Amino acid sequence: MGQHILVPVDGSPHSEKALEYVLEELPEPTITLLHVINPVSVLAYSDKDGRFDVDAYQQIERRKKQRAEKIFDEYREKAAVHGIEIETSIKTGKPAERILETAENGGFDHIVIGSRGRSTVGQVLFGSVARTVTNRAAIPVTVVR
Repeated sequence: MGQHILVPVDGSPHSEKALEYVLEELPEPTITLLHVINPVSVLAYSDKDGRFDVDAYQQIERRKKQRAEKIFDEYREKAAVHGIEIETSIKTGKPAERILETAENGGFDHIVIGSRGRSTVGQVLFGSVARTVTNRAAIPVTVVR
């Protein structure tokens, strides 16, 4: 039996490459895909009077979860070609924090994460989820470009 691998995904080509790496390079992996919904400011859900619009918030959150499920379906198809079933998880919060929390509490052996390929300037200005995970994870992390 292979390792239990956590693969954070966002539907980008980089996260797709991370999954492909696991499928092609790691023997008999158990794979869990994690999609983190990064909430936006409450102000983004305010109506014209500045009140919180619960309906708008719930509608957007439903769309985000539907998008995550669509990503999971696409990635399940890719894994099925290799005869591998995939577990999935959706969490809400800051992506790096949720990835690290999931890795710590989920009994994972390894994290494989896609890189956004930002320049050094971009990493300094905006930070990088992959960089934060790599620096703080207690288990091995592979960053796929």
